[in-house]
Amino acid sequence: MEPDRRSVRRHGSRLRRTALIAAVSAAFLAGSTAVAPGASGAGSADVTVKVSARVAALIARMTLDEKLSFVHGGTDPRALGQAGYIPGVPRLGIPELRLTDGPAGVRVNEHATAMPAPVALASSFDDGLAREFGRTVGRDGRALGQDVLLAPMTNTIRVPYAGRNFETFSEDPLLSSRMVAGEVAGVQSQGLIATVKHYAENNQEDNRMGVNVNVDEQTLRQIELPAFEAAVKAGAGAVMCSYNSVNGSHGCGSDELLDSVLKEQWGFTGWVMSDWGATHATTDIVNGLDQEMPSGVHLGEELKTAITDGTIPLSELNDSVARILQQMTKFGLLDGAAAHRPARDPKGGAKVAQKVAESGAVLLKNTGGALPLTRKDTSIGLIGPTAKTPKVTGGGSSNVVPDSAASPLDTITERAGRHATVRYAAGVDTGDPIPASALSPALPVDADGTIPVTPDASFDYSGTLTVPTDGDYSFVFDLPAAYGLVKIDGNSVITGFLGSSSATVHLTAGAHSLAAGALAIQGGATKVRLNWVTPQAAQAAREQAVALARQVKTPVVFAYDDGTEGFDRKNLSLPADQDGLISAVADANPNTIVVLNTGSSIAMPWLSKVTAVLDMYYPGENGAEATAGLLFGDVNPSGKLTQTFPASESATPVAGDPLRYPGVDDQENYSEGVYVGYRWYDKERSAPLFPFGYGLSYTSFAYRDLAVRQSHGALTVSFTLKNTGTRAGAEVAQVYVGASPATTAPQAVRSLGGYQKVRLRAGQSKTVRIRVDAQQLKYWNTSSHSWVLGTGKRDVWVGSSSRTLPLHGGVGVTR
Repeated sequence: MEPDRRSVRRHGSRLRRTALIAAVSAAFLAGSTAVAPGASGAGSADVTVKVSARVAALIARMTLDEKLSFVHGGTDPRALGQAGYIPGVPRLGIPELRLTDGPAGVRVNEHATAMPAPVALASSFDDGLAREFGRTVGRDGRALGQDVLLAPMTNTIRVPYAGRNFETFSEDPLLSSRMVAGEVAGVQSQGLIATVKHYAENNQEDNRMGVNVNVDEQTLRQIELPAFEAAVKAGAGAVMCSYNSVNGSHGCGSDELLDSVLKEQWGFTGWVMSDWGATHATTDIVNGLDQEMPSGVHLGEELKTAITDGTIPLSELNDSVARILQQMTKFGLLDGAAAHRPARDPKGGAKVAQKVAESGAVLLKNTGGALPLTRKDTSIGLIGPTAKTPKVTGGGSSNVVPDSAASPLDTITERAGRHATVRYAAGVDTGDPIPASALSPALPVDADGTIPVTPDASFDYSGTLTVPTDGDYSFVFDLPAAYGLVKIDGNSVITGFLGSSSATVHLTAGAHSLAAGALAIQGGATKVRLNWVTPQAAQAAREQAVALARQVKTPVVFAYDDGTEGFDRKNLSLPADQDGLISAVADANPNTIVVLNTGSSIAMPWLSKVTAVLDMYYPGENGAEATAGLLFGDVNPSGKLTQTFPASESATPVAGDPLRYPGVDDQENYSEGVYVGYRWYDKERSAPLFPFGYGLSYTSFAYRDLAVRQSHGALTVSFTLKNTGTRAGAEVAQVYVGASPATTAPQAVRSLGGYQKVRLRAGQSKTVRIRVDAQQLKYWNTSSHSWVLGTGKRDVWVGSSSRTLPLHGGVGVTR
């Protein structure tokens, strides 16, 4: 029987690494650049990571325990509120290393710049803005005492329900690649080490720690991995491996993904850290994992024993330490950068946050020029909790404490001017503490209605909830620094993490079991709040909103959802029956405008009733200012959707097949293959609610004069773009490329090949040239395990979305 090639390569790698430990010390003594333990010489196919003589010398002087302290997390004696900590080696001048969450800003126990959700950044289709976003977060992280940012996240938006869709970029690999490359460059320009995550296929939160993703080689290479490779090419210092398994191997123990693809084929020279608690075995360090977070269950004493008894070569540990130290050297952390940090720039950060919110907002509907609002809109009614209390960010790792966050009610009132009247109604009751008369026993609440939770004393309640009447009861769990869970009659209704989560449950009159708990997670005490909304309170709030809608000329409903790490949405409806609220308001006043503070695609059963829809996502700390500017036309919307909004929940790539989502018996099949997002809708000829790349403007654009030519393997697509409207604006011109007739491999009907954001004055025309890189003309060949150019006559389309493509031509692609 032929031996398994992977086992042979691993065994050979171990032998080479053991032999090369001596070469590192020798190179240091010679004063030259060394090849790290676990690496091989030039021209070898094995992992190659060159380190300085300085790093080699440090490794030679470190004790075994000191080396082990680098490959697993520890407890920060200063408790700065970051996500992870490495103690360093003071006697050798190696400083501490602090790691913080950061997809939408730096998550620490103090104020930071709260950026818009990354999906809003991607909706700008602006690569330069991605760098600005990264620079802002990078400076904030350095100023707040952090060294490693656990961001950006670049997993694929595959499942419309996925709880972290707002934290990532898109359903398209090219767009995600360009966004992540820009953000990595920006973050690291400030001296903060970027960690791209979650490698790989962590595309849902439901059962994320248990699910095994079965995905074919072509789909893996063409859809999920391009953005990770782009981050590596941009110089990302670290990669975080995922909770889920891929094709039978845990994400943090996959020799194929970590050693073969990442380190060997892509030449990644940084280090691989686990997601928190995602390490499964001591041998994961042999398969490419370099650091276990947040503690050392497997890469602590277990690894020490394995090295001591010779089960795992010391060279494996040395290789991991070398990778970490080399990045610390690259970022100046061994030369004083850890102690010399910039001052924060809150004003500058807020300015960039607002720019991202404005650039990424997507105008989805605008019937009869309902927007922008004008001086004629002198009677405005703002409806919805987030019209008064701003929705800044999502929950989980992206939950940032903003420097400040204005109320949309205040900014819109100020912008409307003294001749306008702006009134407010909540429309949705945000809840009151559950009365003691409805509970047995009562909740352990303080006088202010909150429940104290400390690291040593979690909140754990089990009792009986008695409701007076049949109806829909909403529960709201505020968890500023805690995990939380609520179960009713044994069914989980809320799973929350850092933020506010809500759910609505239909209950019959009488007694129901209620279980609730919360666990503090940031090293200090916190307070949580569990409220409810009775059917009577919900109805009263809606009636007040409907009454206001009848009294004003222009109702503006702010709608929200609760996207967060840790769990997926159960459906695409807005929580707390906001769909019913919007419909009722629109029935009362057909001039209704909707502003969305949502993280991903949603259902819109009320769409035909309203005049305009503006999607602001989670807009960050200056979201109120950005929203006011967009509503009144001070800013012209230019964002485009990075994910398809389905027309119904029965018409999505994962609908009706539990093996596609959420999985069956911990197994999930990506059987849609390369047909993810708009590729699936095109293949199935299914009309979405809103297509990928879609977004309106307050002006209009016309495309003409298409020309396409191939040169040096790439395409140059040129055309004329004209602003045919009456105001300046920006258009995201998109180029899509059709399938190759020369291959039988699965191919999209069309895929995004390039794009450019073009700014034009009213009436201005411009010749636009967009390069379609040769990589976008290739497919992954599963026989040769390589990229192959798709030759022959290729269709080329140009337009404003994946479904609005006024220009169509073709080009012969040759090798």
